[in-house]
Amino acid sequence: MSSGVLEVRDVQKTFGAVTAAKDISVSVPQGSIYSLIGTNGAGKTTFVNMVTGYIKPDAGIINFGGRNIAGLPPRQITRLGIHRSFQIAQLCNELTVEENMLVAGAIHGQTRPSFLRRSDDAQARERAMATLERFDIAEHRNRLIPELSGGVKKLLDIAMAMAGETQIMLLDEPTSGVAADEKFPIMDLVINALRNEGVTVIFVEHDMDIVNRYSERVLAFYDGQIIADDTPDVVLSDTEVQRYVTGAPA
Repeated sequence: MSSGVLEVRDVQKTFGAVTAAKDISVSVPQGSIYSLIGTNGAGKTTFVNMVTGYIKPDAGIINFGGRNIAGLPPRQITRLGIHRSFQIAQLCNELTVEENMLVAGAIHGQTRPSFLRRSDDAQARERAMATLERFDIAEHRNRLIPELSGGVKKLLDIAMAMAGETQIMLLDEPTSGVAADEKFPIMDLVINALRNEGVTVIFVEHDMDIVNRYSERVLAFYDGQIIADDTPDVVLSDTEVQRYVTGAPA
């Protein structure tokens, strides 16, 4: 076994007659930044869902922290340190930004609500505010979710995923639903915040400008398989990737 913080070996998954993952193997080094590219249905989200416990693979190993986590429930995987955000931000519209962060802290085990102690105690609020400041959205702490721009919602969703001890962060299309002039500033904030914490990043993205600018390595998916695994310049110039993934002239 190599020194990757995440080791995926020979993972398989089918849904009826559809093969969503076939012989998926990858080693992700600690602190690296990977992107996953591919057309809809190529297998990217299935990969993310298997790593985070939302889907159980039919076969194969997903090794993290010296143990095979394949098939563990999402909450248990989250507690181990693998966190994720979603393409559509998972926010509670009836709560303020700060209150959403407090809920995330409780879910990630930073606080344990009881009848004797409020779950939103001073320590919890301090942690919540520190995370909001890290993502440059603390000024919105008292605003309700419907009042926020798409970019701030994305940042809050990722900040909430960072509650607790994060070793690996999986981001599902972090720039989707974000205005064109916001996408690079948002990614700068996100990548810098995660890199400063030493977090390994794996993000799904359709925007090749984002992929090329922020990835250290790219996994290209097609028909449930990884057809390329290399640096952005090598993968994005690969003729098979151009034919089946990016649509660029080969």
